[in-house]
Amino acid sequence: MLQFYSIVCRVATILKTRYTAPGFWNTGLGLFLEAEHLVSEPSERKHLQSCIAEAQEQLRYVQNEFEGVGSGRNSTSGGFLFDGHLTVDPEPPEPDWLVQSGLMTAIATLSAGGSSQTENLDTSESNTNLIQELLQRLDNVVPMILDNDPVAPRVPPASKEVVAKLPVTTITEEILTKLGPDAECAICKENLVVSDKMQELPCKHTFHPPCLKPWLDDHNSCPICRHELQTDDHAYESWKEREKEAEEERKGAANAVRGGEYMYV
Repeated sequence: MLQFYSIVCRVATILKTRYTAPGFWNTGLGLFLEAEHLVSEPSERKHLQSCIAEAQEQLRYVQNEFEGVGSGRNSTSGGFLFDGHLTVDPEPPEPDWLVQSGLMTAIATLSAGGSSQTENLDTSESNTNLIQELLQRLDNVVPMILDNDPVAPRVPPASKEVVAKLPVTTITEEILTKLGPDAECAICKENLVVSDKMQELPCKHTFHPPCLKPWLDDHNSCPICRHELQTDDHAYESWKEREKEAEEERKGAANAVRGGEYMYV
Protein backbone atom coordinates (compact mmCIF):
# COMPACT_ATOMS: atom_id res chain seq x y z
CA MET A 1 0.00 0.00 0.00
CA LEU A 2 2.94 2.32 0.70
CA GLN A 3 4.21 1.76 -2.84
CA PHE A 4 0.76 2.51 -4.26
CA TYR A 5 0.52 5.73 -2.23
CA SER A 6 3.99 6.76 -3.44
CA ILE A 7 2.91 6.17 -7.05
CA VAL A 8 -0.23 8.27 -6.53
CA CYS A 9 1.92 11.10 -5.12
CA ARG A 10 4.22 10.84 -8.13
CA VAL A 11 1.22 10.94 -10.49
CA ALA A 12 0.06 14.15 -8.78
CA THR A 13 3.49 15.69 -9.31
CA ILE A 14 3.57 14.66 -12.97
CA LEU A 15 0.10 16.10 -13.55
CA LYS A 16 1.04 19.44 -12.00
CA THR A 17 4.30 19.79 -13.92
CA ARG A 18 3.60 18.26 -17.33
CA TYR A 19 -0.11 18.02 -18.22
CA THR A 20 -2.98 20.48 -18.78
CA ALA A 21 -5.38 18.45 -20.96
CA PRO A 22 -8.69 17.81 -19.15
CA GLY A 23 -8.59 14.11 -20.07
CA PHE A 24 -5.47 13.59 -17.98
CA TRP A 25 -6.82 15.59 -15.04
CA ASN A 26 -10.19 13.84 -15.16
CA THR A 27 -8.49 10.45 -15.02
CA GLY A 28 -6.19 11.68 -12.28
CA LEU A 29 -9.19 12.88 -10.27
CA GLY A 30 -10.68 9.39 -10.47
CA LEU A 31 -7.40 7.92 -9.22
CA PHE A 32 -7.21 10.35 -6.28
CA LEU A 33 -10.84 9.68 -5.30
CA GLU A 34 -10.29 5.94 -5.32
CA ALA A 35 -6.98 6.18 -3.47
CA GLU A 36 -8.65 8.26 -0.75
CA HIS A 37 -10.85 5.28 0.10
CA LEU A 38 -7.87 2.91 0.20
CA VAL A 39 -5.64 4.79 2.65
CA SER A 40 -6.16 4.83 6.41
CA GLU A 41 -3.51 7.25 7.69
CA PRO A 42 -4.92 10.78 8.28
CA SER A 43 -1.95 12.61 6.72
CA GLU A 44 -2.20 10.52 3.55
CA ARG A 45 -5.94 11.14 3.34
CA LYS A 46 -5.41 14.89 3.83
CA HIS A 47 -2.81 14.99 1.05
CA LEU A 48 -5.10 13.09 -1.31
CA GLN A 49 -7.95 15.48 -0.51
CA SER A 50 -5.72 18.38 -1.54
CA CYS A 51 -4.93 16.54 -4.78
CA ILE A 52 -8.66 16.05 -5.37
CA ALA A 53 -9.35 19.74 -4.77
CA GLU A 54 -6.57 20.78 -7.14
CA ALA A 55 -7.81 18.43 -9.87
CA GLN A 56 -11.36 19.72 -9.50
CA GLU A 57 -10.13 23.32 -9.66
CA GLN A 58 -8.11 22.57 -12.81
CA LEU A 59 -11.11 20.94 -14.48
CA ARG A 60 -13.36 23.89 -13.52
CA TYR A 61 -10.84 26.30 -15.00
CA VAL A 62 -10.64 24.36 -18.27
CA GLN A 63 -14.44 24.06 -18.43
CA ASN A 64 -14.92 27.81 -17.90
CA GLU A 65 -12.30 28.56 -20.51
CA PHE A 66 -13.96 26.20 -22.99
CA GLU A 67 -17.41 27.68 -22.36
CA GLY A 68 -16.02 31.16 -22.99
CA VAL A 69 -14.49 30.09 -26.28
CA GLY A 70 -17.63 28.15 -27.23
CA SER A 71 -19.96 31.10 -26.62
CA GLY A 72 -17.73 33.29 -28.74
CA ARG A 73 -17.87 30.81 -31.60
CA ASN A 74 -21.65 30.46 -31.40
CA SER A 75 -22.16 34.22 -31.52
CA THR A 76 -20.06 34.61 -34.66
CA SER A 77 -20.56 31.46 -36.68
CA GLY A 78 -24.33 31.04 -36.60
CA GLY A 79 -23.93 27.45 -37.82
CA PHE A 80 -25.96 24.39 -36.98
CA LEU A 81 -25.08 21.07 -35.38
CA PHE A 82 -26.43 18.04 -37.19
CA ASP A 83 -27.01 14.56 -35.84
CA GLY A 84 -23.67 12.86 -35.27
CA HIS A 85 -21.66 16.08 -34.91
CA LEU A 86 -19.46 16.42 -31.83
CA THR A 87 -19.77 19.57 -29.75
CA VAL A 88 -16.32 19.12 -28.20
CA ASP A 89 -13.08 17.55 -29.25
CA PRO A 90 -12.66 13.94 -28.12
CA GLU A 91 -10.76 13.46 -24.90
CA PRO A 92 -7.22 12.09 -25.16
CA PRO A 93 -6.83 8.41 -24.34
CA GLU A 94 -6.26 7.41 -20.74
CA PRO A 95 -2.54 7.76 -20.01
CA ASP A 96 -0.79 4.48 -19.29
CA TRP A 97 0.71 5.73 -16.05
CA LEU A 98 -2.78 6.03 -14.57
CA VAL A 99 -3.82 2.44 -15.12
CA GLN A 100 -2.94 1.82 -11.45
CA SER A 101 -6.47 3.03 -10.65
CA GLY A 102 -8.05 0.33 -12.77
CA LEU A 103 -5.66 -2.24 -11.37
CA MET A 104 -6.65 -1.47 -7.78
CA THR A 105 -10.34 -1.61 -8.69
CA ALA A 106 -9.90 -5.01 -10.29
CA ILE A 107 -7.93 -6.34 -7.32
CA ALA A 108 -10.56 -5.08 -4.88
CA THR A 109 -13.34 -6.69 -6.92
CA LEU A 110 -11.47 -9.96 -7.21
CA SER A 111 -10.70 -10.00 -3.47
CA ALA A 112 -14.34 -9.42 -2.61
CA GLY A 113 -15.35 -12.18 -4.98
CA GLY A 114 -12.85 -14.58 -3.48
CA SER A 115 -14.54 -14.38 -0.08
CA SER A 116 -17.81 -15.74 -1.46
CA GLN A 117 -18.24 -19.40 -2.33
CA THR A 118 -21.11 -18.61 -4.69
CA GLU A 119 -19.31 -16.01 -6.77
CA ASN A 120 -19.75 -16.45 -10.50
CA LEU A 121 -16.66 -18.13 -11.96
CA ASP A 122 -16.85 -16.16 -15.20
CA THR A 123 -16.63 -12.89 -13.27
CA SER A 124 -13.59 -14.09 -11.34
CA GLU A 125 -11.90 -15.23 -14.53
CA SER A 126 -12.68 -11.89 -16.19
CA ASN A 127 -11.20 -9.96 -13.28
CA THR A 128 -8.10 -12.15 -13.30
CA ASN A 129 -7.59 -11.50 -17.01
CA LEU A 130 -8.05 -7.77 -16.42
CA ILE A 131 -5.41 -7.76 -13.70
CA GLN A 132 -2.98 -9.66 -15.92
CA GLU A 133 -3.54 -7.21 -18.76
CA LEU A 134 -3.06 -4.19 -16.52
CA LEU A 135 0.09 -5.67 -15.01
CA GLN A 136 1.52 -6.14 -18.49
CA ARG A 137 0.84 -2.48 -19.23
CA LEU A 138 2.33 -1.43 -15.91
CA ASP A 139 5.54 -3.30 -16.72
CA ASN A 140 6.14 -0.71 -19.42
CA VAL A 141 5.28 2.43 -17.48
CA VAL A 142 6.10 1.84 -13.81
CA PRO A 143 9.87 2.36 -14.40
CA MET A 144 9.01 5.90 -15.52
CA ILE A 145 7.01 6.52 -12.34
CA LEU A 146 8.91 4.81 -9.54
CA ASP A 147 11.77 6.90 -8.26
CA ASN A 148 13.84 3.99 -7.00
CA ASP A 149 15.03 3.40 -10.58
CA PRO A 150 15.22 6.87 -12.14
CA VAL A 151 16.95 7.70 -15.40
CA ALA A 152 19.28 10.44 -14.23
CA PRO A 153 20.79 12.83 -16.78
CA ARG A 154 24.54 13.11 -17.17
CA VAL A 155 25.97 15.32 -14.44
CA PRO A 156 27.36 18.56 -15.95
CA PRO A 157 30.40 20.44 -14.59
CA ALA A 158 30.09 23.15 -11.96
CA SER A 159 29.06 26.64 -13.01
CA LYS A 160 32.09 28.70 -14.06
CA GLU A 161 30.63 31.73 -12.30
CA VAL A 162 30.20 29.77 -9.06
CA VAL A 163 33.75 28.40 -9.29
CA ALA A 164 35.17 31.88 -9.91
CA LYS A 165 33.53 33.12 -6.70
CA LEU A 166 34.92 30.36 -4.47
CA PRO A 167 37.01 31.95 -1.69
CA VAL A 168 40.79 31.49 -1.65
CA THR A 169 42.70 31.62 1.63
CA THR A 170 46.40 31.65 2.40
CA ILE A 171 47.79 29.10 4.85
CA THR A 172 49.36 30.80 7.87
CA GLU A 173 51.30 29.38 10.80
CA GLU A 174 48.15 29.63 12.93
CA ILE A 175 46.00 27.80 10.38
CA LEU A 176 48.64 25.12 9.84
CA THR A 177 48.95 24.53 13.58
CA LYS A 178 45.19 24.13 13.83
CA LEU A 179 45.08 21.70 10.88
CA GLY A 180 47.98 19.61 12.16
CA PRO A 181 51.29 18.49 10.63
CA ASP A 182 49.65 15.87 8.41
CA ALA A 183 47.27 18.30 6.67
CA GLU A 184 47.33 17.80 2.92
CA CYS A 185 45.50 18.59 -0.30
CA ALA A 186 43.18 15.63 -0.89
CA ILE A 187 43.79 15.76 -4.64
CA CYS A 188 47.58 16.02 -5.02
CA LYS A 189 48.31 14.54 -1.55
CA GLU A 190 51.05 17.14 -0.93
CA ASN A 191 51.42 18.31 2.67
CA LEU A 192 50.31 21.87 3.24
CA VAL A 193 52.94 24.51 3.98
CA VAL A 194 52.81 28.13 5.03
CA SER A 195 51.81 30.49 2.18
CA ASP A 196 49.94 27.77 0.26
CA LYS A 197 46.81 29.07 -1.49
CA MET A 198 43.73 26.98 -0.73
CA GLN A 199 40.33 27.25 -2.42
CA GLU A 200 37.31 26.50 -0.22
CA LEU A 201 34.12 24.78 -1.37
CA PRO A 202 30.72 25.42 0.30
CA CYS A 203 31.19 22.19 2.28
CA LYS A 204 34.35 23.77 3.84
CA HIS A 205 36.78 21.31 2.23
CA THR A 206 39.83 23.07 0.77
CA PHE A 207 42.17 22.25 -2.13
CA HIS A 208 44.97 23.83 -4.11
CA PRO A 209 43.29 25.92 -6.85
CA PRO A 210 45.39 24.31 -9.63
CA CYS A 211 44.37 20.88 -8.31
CA LEU A 212 40.68 21.73 -7.96
CA LYS A 213 40.16 23.40 -11.34
CA PRO A 214 40.56 20.28 -13.55
CA TRP A 215 38.19 18.39 -11.26
CA LEU A 216 35.48 21.06 -11.41
CA ASP A 217 35.90 21.30 -15.19
CA ASP A 218 34.44 17.78 -15.35
CA HIS A 219 32.42 17.49 -12.11
CA ASN A 220 30.04 19.60 -10.05
CA SER A 221 30.80 18.17 -6.61
CA CYS A 222 33.40 18.10 -3.87
CA PRO A 223 36.02 15.35 -4.44
CA ILE A 224 35.68 14.32 -0.77
CA CYS A 225 32.02 14.54 0.27
CA ARG A 226 30.29 14.94 -3.14
CA HIS A 227 28.44 18.08 -2.05
CA GLU A 228 27.10 19.50 -5.32
CA LEU A 229 27.68 22.98 -6.68
CA GLN A 230 25.26 24.77 -8.97
CA THR A 231 25.71 24.14 -12.69
CA ASP A 232 24.93 26.15 -15.83
CA ASP A 233 22.71 23.34 -17.15
CA HIS A 234 19.08 24.44 -16.64
CA ALA A 235 17.70 21.02 -17.59
CA TYR A 236 19.85 19.31 -14.95
CA GLU A 237 18.92 21.88 -12.28
CA SER A 238 15.21 21.36 -13.07
CA TRP A 239 15.67 17.59 -12.79
CA LYS A 240 17.31 18.05 -9.37
CA GLU A 241 14.35 20.13 -8.18
CA ARG A 242 11.90 17.46 -9.32
CA GLU A 243 13.93 14.75 -7.60
CA LYS A 244 14.05 16.80 -4.41
CA GLU A 245 10.27 17.17 -4.44
CA ALA A 246 9.80 13.46 -5.12
CA GLU A 247 12.19 12.58 -2.27
CA GLU A 248 10.18 14.74 0.14
CA GLU A 249 7.02 12.93 -0.94
CA ARG A 250 8.69 9.55 -0.38
CA LYS A 251 9.88 10.59 3.08
CA GLY A 252 6.38 11.77 3.98
CA ALA A 253 4.89 8.47 2.85
CA ALA A 254 7.54 6.48 4.75
CA ASN A 255 7.01 8.49 7.95
CA ALA A 256 3.26 7.92 7.70
CA VAL A 257 3.68 4.15 7.97
CA ARG A 258 6.85 3.96 10.08
CA GLY A 259 6.64 0.96 12.35
CA GLY A 260 3.75 -0.45 10.31
CA GLU A 261 1.07 0.95 12.59
CA TYR A 262 -0.97 2.25 9.66
CA MET A 263 -0.22 -0.44 7.11
CA TYR A 264 -2.84 -2.95 6.13
CA VAL A 265 -3.31 -5.61 3.49
